[in-house]
Amino acid sequence: MSNAWKIYMLAIISFLVGTSEFIIAGILDKVAADVGVSLSAAGQLITVFSLAYAFGTPILMAVTARMERRRLLIYALGVFAVGNLIAVALPGFTFLIASRIVLALSTGVFVVTALTVAAKLAAPGKQGSAIATLVMGFSTSLIIGVPLGRVAASAYDWKLTFGVIGLLGLLAIFIILVTIPKSDGEEPVPIRKQLALFKQPKITIALAVTFMWIGGYSIVYTYISPYLLTVTKLSEQGVSIGLFAFGIASLFGSKFGGFSTDKWGAPRTLVIGMLFHTVALVLLSIAGHSPFIVFPLLMLWAFTAWSSGPTQQYHLMTLAPEASGIMLSLNSSVLQLGMAAGAGLGGVVVQQVSLTSISWIGAAGVILAASTATAFFGISHQRARREAIKLVKSSA
Repeated sequence: MSNAWKIYMLAIISFLVGTSEFIIAGILDKVAADVGVSLSAAGQLITVFSLAYAFGTPILMAVTARMERRRLLIYALGVFAVGNLIAVALPGFTFLIASRIVLALSTGVFVVTALTVAAKLAAPGKQGSAIATLVMGFSTSLIIGVPLGRVAASAYDWKLTFGVIGLLGLLAIFIILVTIPKSDGEEPVPIRKQLALFKQPKITIALAVTFMWIGGYSIVYTYISPYLLTVTKLSEQGVSIGLFAFGIASLFGSKFGGFSTDKWGAPRTLVIGMLFHTVALVLLSIAGHSPFIVFPLLMLWAFTAWSSGPTQQYHLMTLAPEASGIMLSLNSSVLQLGMAAGAGLGGVVVQQVSLTSISWIGAAGVILAASTATAFFGISHQRARREAIKLVKSSA
């Protein structure tokens, strides 16, 4: 088997792992009804997952840094299967929270390790494409995994989805054993060194943009299934179609974000993307009750939201090219913190205000991110211009 096929195998398993993360938003109303908790309480399952991912992954990666990579992938998938088994076999909301924590930690370790393995398997100069393939596999779970999970939960039982994912996780262990060669671990990067990057204002501001942007997105996405059912009044089939349309648009948005960054640069792509993201959420607030209008709005929202992902990753790597790996790890953690904060705030809004208010609050978060990014890029441009003028004067 060629290395390209091995990378695709990792991407397929990343799709499975991604489905376990995103699926909960697609079946949130069914989980809440079955477990006997409110929608806002069920939404905290996403908060718990994101917090465990954000804080646990960097620590576990530092602890396991020297471990042989294939073994680490297998261990991560073994724990992943156990996390799904907990959701299926043990009753009650408490065990469901435990399941989300176990799944978050195993997902984080698998994704980060798979990215490093894919980069090692790639031909020289093709590391970027290998990483993009894995990211596409992970994000494809939005297109196929979440809608399929919704259909399965509607036709049978939401626990069935976790049971199937757990069994496929065990199959994935066998695939890793057969296809992925052994590779050495790496020197651990101390947590202290990772956190030291926060002392640089430009990095702190850029990560704050990630936090606000994904937080605004998460406030709405966490409760999108109940929103489509109760506000838009879609049928079960309509919700599944809506989630599928959302996933397709997110893939195209991610691709466009990468293309636009190469062609027009990160500042323009990021700011314009977030402005249209805000517009999409405002339009969803105004016209989200219409079944005919909600589908194009969902696609506009997904396209604009996901266009910012690759752009922001590239931008952060340019801020600290000597520590690009650490920057991507930090961005991943901050992204998960933003999702946790968004899901938590969304729960408060749903409980204390109304389900229809979440898109307004989400839009406020994204426009705050766009404003911060605009100010940051403006200051950076002025500073670069002053330095260029000084250089010209000094050489004259």
